[in-house]
Amino acid sequence: MSDILAENLSGKSVMGSDGVELGMLYNVTMDIKSGKLHDLVIDPDEELPGHAVDFDRDDTGRFLVPVSRVQAVKDYIVVKR
Repeated sequence: MSDILAENLSGKSVMGSDGVELGMLYNVTMDIKSGKLHDLVIDPDEELPGHAVDFDRDDTGRFLVPVSRVQAVKDYIVVKR
């Protein structure tokens, strides 16, 4: 995957590889020492049933999607489900 500036990710919708819209990108977590990205933090779509998603959640209920599951970044961020 080519390099993508973080400013271009702000406010992007996140969609599963199955076509289900998961929500909006809230933040990205990273390891301070190595600079390696860890997770996309996603504000869930309000209409998405919570049981339909198998990603971990943070304390506020946002999805934590490992960066390794990102398949594409275009109009949407597409993640493997």
